[in-house]
Amino acid sequence: MRILVIADEESKYFWDFYEKGKLDGIDLILSAGDLNPNYLSFLTTLANVPVLYVHGNHDDKYDTKPPEGCICIEDSIYVHEGVRILGLGGSMRYKPGRNQYTEKEMHWRVKKLWFTLFMHRGFDILLTHAPAYQLNDGRDIAHQGFQVFLDLMKKYKPKFFVHGHVHMTYGRKYKRYDKYEDTHVINAYERCIFDYEEEDVEHNLRSQ
Repeated sequence: MRILVIADEESKYFWDFYEKGKLDGIDLILSAGDLNPNYLSFLTTLANVPVLYVHGNHDDKYDTKPPEGCICIEDSIYVHEGVRILGLGGSMRYKPGRNQYTEKEMHWRVKKLWFTLFMHRGFDILLTHAPAYQLNDGRDIAHQGFQVFLDLMKKYKPKFFVHGHVHMTYGRKYKRYDKYEDTHVINAYERCIFDYEEEDVEHNLRSQ
């Protein structure tokens, strides 16, 4: 399964310079937040594949104008062709507003999912907006990651963790790829494509 992940900045490769065929071969699109809802609707129309999304900290507008034809997977597990995808959007709380959470609030969101996690026997991909604590995150409170994401990876050992929020343009310290125990970590900033396979996932990671 070939998966396109996107976050934080609309890719000119698709948005401004789209040509027929650029989305050929894509089986699923995952949005890690902070993107124009029209951009997501544009992609689902052209790709004709499911577009799943979580909210970024700047996605308050989704309340009144959600991405048409797309599927919000906040606080739920969505199964696509047998692949279980858990969605937890939002960032660390740094000011009053929606789609921001303290560590305790994010932990409570996860705790409420215990029955869903039990029924699905875990998950294969964790899709969030914020990174995990001290795993490609920032030290300022706005870009600090959540400890509970590390706990989820340690307990359920998903194959992939996809996040956004820390733009790779912020500095060279923010990596596209990382790894936490058995989980491959992908920063979805702008766009990235990877192949979800049962074996040899190390060799199937690639950016475009």
